[in-house]
Amino acid sequence: MPSEKESIANPIIQRFTRLMWQSPRLVRADAETTPAAACEFMPLMSGRSIGAAMLRTGIAAGFLLAFNLTALAHDGPPEWAYPVNPPDFKPAPDTGIPREVPGSSAAYTLTQIRDLFSAADWHPGDHQSMPEIVSQGRKPEVRACGVCHRAGGTGGPENASLAGLPATYIIQQMADYKSGARGTSVPERVPVRLMTATGKAITDPEVEAAAAYFSALKPQANLKVIESDIAPKSYVFGWHLAATTTGEMEPLGQRIIEVPDNLEHFESRDGRARFTAYVPPGSIERGRLLAAGGEGGKVPSCAICHGSYLKGLGPMPGIAGRSPSYIVRQLYDFKSGARAGIGSALMRPTVENLSVNDIIALAAYAASLSP
Repeated sequence: MPSEKESIANPIIQRFTRLMWQSPRLVRADAETTPAAACEFMPLMSGRSIGAAMLRTGIAAGFLLAFNLTALAHDGPPEWAYPVNPPDFKPAPDTGIPREVPGSSAAYTLTQIRDLFSAADWHPGDHQSMPEIVSQGRKPEVRACGVCHRAGGTGGPENASLAGLPATYIIQQMADYKSGARGTSVPERVPVRLMTATGKAITDPEVEAAAAYFSALKPQANLKVIESDIAPKSYVFGWHLAATTTGEMEPLGQRIIEVPDNLEHFESRDGRARFTAYVPPGSIERGRLLAAGGEGGKVPSCAICHGSYLKGLGPMPGIAGRSPSYIVRQLYDFKSGARAGIGSALMRPTVENLSVNDIIALAAYAASLSP
């Protein structure tokens, strides 16, 4: 795949790109609160990064807008939607001190929280009794579903919220993971690789038990969507983005930056953890028009399959209130062909004409709705 520098064909833009590459932006995680990520690394470059560098070197912002560098620089999946842990990423060591989260009397050490065969159950009153495949998994191949997707099925930006999805849909997705039909446009991402391995090892009765459990849960509203020109500086932490602790902001550009409101609570796998997603100004309304079949019918009305207010229809999943990072990845994976399978055959022709900016708008709109 050509590098982003190679994908910028205009010679004038190349001159300014060279200026940017001579002084790349470095992000440092706060070592005191997030020691696991306390290292400097160059962020994955995007049109936004190029634009910020141009502004630092005194180039007029109007030049950036005129040439729409975000669209020109994209060559492949948008890196901000597919966070990949840096090579030197190391989880914080376990101090042995149990962690707590608001509204729970439970306490778990980091070692217990990271046990992939034991789902931390911070709020047992939020859900029915978990089947063993959700709470414990089955050693050695099948990890507990409730670890990554949380006991309440809320998941996170790095994976999927399963609460309230149709059982038949969940079963079909596991079949697609098992067959290899459902993949990802960025093979380095571990969450999809773990799902593929689980799909190949899990039994049909175990899938059915997990599907019945998660489909019976009520989707939770745990996301705030903000239209803004700026967003918190962020870094990759555990296959998702997190805001640096300095409070610094940076230009958003044509991206979605979705971060936990409290990183420690989310890292502790608290199903009540909340998130904030920063989306470009005007993207929610533009996404609403696209989803309704507007802009010349670039896509058919999303409600045809996903129901009124995108809350789901029959065996089709609801997408309202979902992580916009997750939605962007799925739409892009449909478009690239990385996500295949029976249901994907309906989605790919729907998204094949969408640009990354179109996908951002649709994800922003869907995420802004009540689940």
